[in-house]
Amino acid sequence: MRTTQFSILDRSRTREGHPDAAALRDTVALARRAEQLGYHRFWVSEHHGVPGVAGSAPTVLAAAVAAATATIRVGTGGVMLPNHRPLVVAEQFGVLESLFPGRIDMGLGRSVGFTGGIRRALGTGKDAAEDFGAQLTELLGYFTGTQATHPQVHARPAEGLRVPAFVLATGAGARVAAETGLALVIGDLRDRRRMLDAIAVYRDAFRPSVLWPRPYVVISGTVAVAATTAQARRLLLPEARALAYSRT
Repeated sequence: MRTTQFSILDRSRTREGHPDAAALRDTVALARRAEQLGYHRFWVSEHHGVPGVAGSAPTVLAAAVAAATATIRVGTGGVMLPNHRPLVVAEQFGVLESLFPGRIDMGLGRSVGFTGGIRRALGTGKDAAEDFGAQLTELLGYFTGTQATHPQVHARPAEGLRVPAFVLATGAGARVAAETGLALVIGDLRDRRRMLDAIAVYRDAFRPSVLWPRPYVVISGTVAVAATTAQARRLLLPEARALAYSRT
């Protein structure tokens, strides 16, 4: 019998009249509540310079969430690999897995900063996502001890640990996830037909790996809960405005 597992991705949204620190504490409190309710995973996000979002350092926040909970899986949705060095990412997740064994998920994305100014501050270009596949291979190699990009370099304490890895994709990353044998997280955001086509491509092209012997798909969506549809739409307006504003 198949069961559906529900998880939560929280972006640590701020509220008018409240400091950013309150949003981060709210994220930790929400994770505790999600664990009590039986949710499967609780992930935190990476956004740089986005108004209304305090979640900018996902591995740091994931450590706080994991320390405040006991059983729920904790991860990132995601760490945007073009913004970081694969060695540093491997080290960070190695520390997380060492502190909270068997509970850490490594969600990885290929996005870069929304604006030119943010990309320059992060030291990345608009085309940095094109190297995502190579970065992903290097990162995974630090865990297996097989990376060849930087000979004789080892990631401590990551080497030898097995952390489930997920690729966040809107479609283009589905084939990368399949070729590297990783789980796929895909959003039902713009075009449902396109999403289903990308999942089909992922499943057809999937190559088994030590992390995932078979395809594994997570569907991501934005959910607002209210008494009426109109009230639910009203709850989503601040996030829609923040998304539009952050791209200008």
